[in-house]
Amino acid sequence: MRASPSPIQNQLLAALPAAEFERLAPHLEPVELLLGDVLHESGGLLQHVYFPTTAILSLHYVMENGASSEIAGVGNEGMLGISLFMGGNTTPSRAVVQTGGEGYRLKSQLILQEFKRAGPMQQLLLRYTQALITQMSQTAACNRHHSLVQQLCRWLLLTLDRMPTNELIMTQELVASMLGVRREGVTEAAGKLQQAGVISYRRGHITVLDRAGLEVQVCECYAVVKKEFARLLPQATRRQDSLLQIPAAQHSAALRAPSRSGARK
Repeated sequence: MRASPSPIQNQLLAALPAAEFERLAPHLEPVELLLGDVLHESGGLLQHVYFPTTAILSLHYVMENGASSEIAGVGNEGMLGISLFMGGNTTPSRAVVQTGGEGYRLKSQLILQEFKRAGPMQQLLLRYTQALITQMSQTAACNRHHSLVQQLCRWLLLTLDRMPTNELIMTQELVASMLGVRREGVTEAAGKLQQAGVISYRRGHITVLDRAGLEVQVCECYAVVKKEFARLLPQATRRQDSLLQIPAAQHSAALRAPSRSGARK
């Protein structure tokens, strides 16, 4: 049987101090997240929060006529379920699995207990929430002011950042649903990128051939989102990178080690 990815492949979990991580670790349940799975509907109560490791989740706002568009994505940099600790309990968005993979889930009452301790976990989740709000705001502005080619470049780059490969299993219909546009528009935009040699597309597979080419054509929205995550959660990426170099059996010992700035309180 294939082993599940380590919880520290999620940057938020990797950024936790040893005491908080070890308190949560026994309750983290590995889950397989399949493409298209709906984790919660608009207005639904979450029973769990999700920490993706290799999967990517998509938050959609669904209109009365059934049309929808993505307002934010959640990969190994984050968590699904901020409404639980923000006090709203429900959200008007739908959460679906954009890219199949794996992750961990935690019962909602446990994340609330940890949040109410008012310790490092609370601070980490509040900073992540601010970064997520930035992503949502920038997505709205991008969809209003930038070309579909620029929007597609932004979406591809943010997706690539959450994946270990440059190949996306993604139909144009699904991309159109993410961007909230007609399939014909995505076909035209993807065709321009393919003609430029930036991507190739075949049978539901999009392969990025030239990342630098995407970065040249993308609008400023991609950099804004990346910089805000790096500003608010700098320790998450650093901590994850260092821990992923260590064999799994040594993870707990590494988490207990004092940081460079001194021993943990």
